[in-house]
Amino acid sequence: MYKRQMRVEKILCFLAIAVSAAVFIYSLGIMTDLYDSLYMTMRNPNDLTKTSVPGSIVYYTMQGFTQMLMLSGLGLILLSVLLFLTNTHVRRKYYVGNFLSVGLWSAAALVVSVWGHFQINYFKGQFLQVDFEALRAHADMWKTLYTESTFWFDVHYVLFGVLILTAAAMIGNLFWKVSLMKQEDALLSGK
Repeated sequence: MYKRQMRVEKILCFLAIAVSAAVFIYSLGIMTDLYDSLYMTMRNPNDLTKTSVPGSIVYYTMQGFTQMLMLSGLGLILLSVLLFLTNTHVRRKYYVGNFLSVGLWSAAALVVSVWGHFQINYFKGQFLQVDFEALRAHADMWKTLYTESTFWFDVHYVLFGVLILTAAAMIGNLFWKVSLMKQEDALLSGK
């Protein structure tokens, strides 16, 4: 039974690294379309009120959020590496470090998911307030990208959903491991 549990645990540890890396990559790519379509609409980046497209300020207001999301992705990657450093994926028994690494990664994944979801929905609302007729005219005149797509905003539902499911699976696996440890102790004590 331990072999199956440890195999699942190893898969979950690799999944934790993969989904953490996906959060980091997403933080780098979420602004791509906004940069291509909205950056050139700002006539003077030092005075954000001077724009040829009302609402294009969302590109600048999102900068702080994307930096924090990038740092959160890096933090998740480091915490998922901690799962391997504490040998969570190969130990028959858990020690304090194993409990801490699983708990920290799972808690961080939940916090990043909830915080990111609300922030992205807020900025998506701001993006939808852009004057798209003026943006189309600007794109035609300057041959820049025109998009009304909210694809990069909507991808977060899948990404953060996988992040939450992985955290739930890690916690479920923790309880499974504790149950197996109790069964082994009972078997060894002759009960």
